[in-house]
Amino acid sequence: MDLSSFAALAVFFLLSFAAASSGAVFRPGSWYEQLAKPSWTPPNWAFPVVWTILFCAIAVSGWLIWQREGIDALPLLALFVVHLVVNAAWSGLFFGRNRLDWAMIDVVLLWLLIAAMIAVFYPVSALAALLLVPYLIWVSIAAALNFRLLQLNGARGEARSTRASL
Repeated sequence: MDLSSFAALAVFFLLSFAAASSGAVFRPGSWYEQLAKPSWTPPNWAFPVVWTILFCAIAVSGWLIWQREGIDALPLLALFVVHLVVNAAWSGLFFGRNRLDWAMIDVVLLWLLIAAMIAVFYPVSALAALLLVPYLIWVSIAAALNFRLLQLNGARGEARSTRASL
C-alpha cells in the first residue's frame, strides 16, 4: 500500500470514528438503565465491541470504493457521508434527547441508507458491499430493540417500568 492509499484509508477511519464518537458523547446513563427492556436486549458491554468492529468495516468499505473509483466515486461517497451523519444522530436523539420516537425514525432511515449503500457499492466492489452486511444485520437488531423500547416506554421513556417484557 502506497502513502496516498494509506492516507485515504486513514481519512475513512477518521470519518467513521467521528460518527462513532457520538456514542461516546451521548452515553446511556441512568435514564436508559431505568427503561423497561425486552429480555433479548444485548448486554451493555456488547454495544461498544460490536460497534467498533462495524465502524472498522464501514471505513474499509468506503475506502475500497474510493480505491476502485477515485473521484468518480463521489456520488457513492456522498451517500456514505450522509449515512454517517444519520448514524451519528441516533445517539443524540436516543440518549441525548431521550426521544425514542425520533431515534426510531432515524434508525429506519439509517437501515434504508445502509441497504442503498450495499446495492450501489456491490457493482463497484462486492467486498465493499459485503462488509456492510453485518452492519445491516446489527442495525436491524437495533431497530427492533428501539421499536420495542418505544412500545414499552413511550416516546420519551415516560412509561418506565422495572419489569422486562417480551
